[in-house]
Amino acid sequence: MIDNEKINPDVEKEVVPAGGPGEEMHLDDARRVKVLSPGMLVFKRFIRNRLAVIGLIILLVMFIFSFFGPFLSTYGQTQVFKGIGSMSKEYASAIYNEELRYSISEGETFGSAERAQFLLAVGKNTDTFTYKDAIYYFTTEGEGVYRILQLDPVAEVLLGIYKPMAGGTVADDLKAAYESAVKKEQKSFNLNGITYRITPKNKAAIISTEHDVALAMLSVYDAYNQANDSTVASYAFKLASSRAIAQEKAAFSVGSQLFTVRYDEGQATVLDSTDKEFAEVSNIIVRALDQSAFLSVDFKSAIRQSINDRLTKFTYTDENGQSVDYTIVRVNKTYNIKRETPTELIRTFEEPSAEHFLGLDNNGMDVMTRLMYGGRVSLLVGFVVIFIEVAIGVVIGGISGYFGGWVDTGLMRFVDLFNSIPFYPMVLIFGSVMDALEVDPMVRIFLLMAVLGLLGWTGVARIVRGQILSLREQDFMVATEATGIRTSRRIFRHLVPNVMPLLIVQATAGLGGIIITEATLGFLGLGIKYPLASWGSIINVASDSFVMTNYWFMWIPAGMLILLTVLGFNFVGDGLRDAYDPKMKR
Repeated sequence: MIDNEKINPDVEKEVVPAGGPGEEMHLDDARRVKVLSPGMLVFKRFIRNRLAVIGLIILLVMFIFSFFGPFLSTYGQTQVFKGIGSMSKEYASAIYNEELRYSISEGETFGSAERAQFLLAVGKNTDTFTYKDAIYYFTTEGEGVYRILQLDPVAEVLLGIYKPMAGGTVADDLKAAYESAVKKEQKSFNLNGITYRITPKNKAAIISTEHDVALAMLSVYDAYNQANDSTVASYAFKLASSRAIAQEKAAFSVGSQLFTVRYDEGQATVLDSTDKEFAEVSNIIVRALDQSAFLSVDFKSAIRQSINDRLTKFTYTDENGQSVDYTIVRVNKTYNIKRETPTELIRTFEEPSAEHFLGLDNNGMDVMTRLMYGGRVSLLVGFVVIFIEVAIGVVIGGISGYFGGWVDTGLMRFVDLFNSIPFYPMVLIFGSVMDALEVDPMVRIFLLMAVLGLLGWTGVARIVRGQILSLREQDFMVATEATGIRTSRRIFRHLVPNVMPLLIVQATAGLGGIIITEATLGFLGLGIKYPLASWGSIINVASDSFVMTNYWFMWIPAGMLILLTVLGFNFVGDGLRDAYDPKMKR
């Protein structure tokens, strides 16, 4: 008896119960033998493979998660979540004044040119200087305080001859007072309540009167009441107060008004006749970083006192009774005063919660939503790249295998040329070029897919060539040649379809590798760019050891999705390979 199962392995035998007892069955009875189609046989073999079914389920879940999940998510791929938080912001700055500040006497001028000559005189340690025809003299009233006066020549003395500068004659009492001062080697003398100054000019001496022009000082004056700004800024007030402070006097007067001085470390407070705070004198400049903000003198005084006491923190209570904590951070010579300020902040690295199941990433975006959209990119890149590889590989391999000879040799050398191109260095170079050209993220995706496809088709071409070399000698190909079918139809309608089962297995197995390649490029920062996401770019944050050890939700979910997807494609690929194997046990 002939065994049908041994002759035709693609025949599935199924015994059908007879219609009734005693009914005779024949070998050609349709109820006795049922032949399955090749596709159904492959399907039945595939579903009998448990790992293949598990892989198919995994891939189905990944596709639903990536392509249908975003429609169910209430968040967008690039939606940034913000919240009101507290942030330490710079509020003011303070610095020790190292530049002289000038206060000009009423009715006088003392411009930048005169100031430059004054600074040169201070540097040369000479007490007189000139600018054009004007002669100036300065005295030191205290540390960092200079009183600048202009000299008005009265007479010139040369070899005992007195020459008046404004005509007339030189009085005898002025001559006597001058000669007495010269004998005593004095540079000035007083006559009738007027101070005369003696300055040398070549071999002559000039006798001059003097009048105040300006006051140069390092101290900074702040009025407690804006109504007193003009008084505090006046030349007379600054001259009297600076003299009193330099001599550590307890009081001084300006005109008929009496003031007292309270000394603190590094600063002095001027009180009026009612013991009310009138002005603050210090060598520390305090400025608000926001020009529209007003800093009270009390607040400036608290900052200066804290700096002088070398404190890093202080608390200030304003006129409304509200207490605010401030910190002082020194950067070189500048003291930055910071305070906690309510502000809108991006909610970064937020732990998983009921609102965001996988938390928020370093950009304040929902991690789960980013994973959904990232899955679209990763899977799309995998399928498009495989399609490009298979398309190019089938054409090159089919032509090479069918024609053979010099065509086969030339095309295989062309394949060898592509095989000699280092894959990862080329991809890295291309990614760097796109970074330098600042290619749009969406355009970058398509360019990346094209490059990966163009560099990875050689393996498919070799497989197709090898299969066609064996198939072209089969009887069905001889029949196609005898019937006069054109060459292109022979290759792509008769040879290639017979290679498709092997190509499907190859493509399915290769999808996992493409996804890993894309993830690797994303991890290196050369794949998909912000604001778009892929699983590889999402897992890129794990390159920071602090993020990797403290924020598991930033990289473990993306890593698990890559792992499961690659495993799913490998399981399905193995299942299809076994299902297409005709020697596979059913």
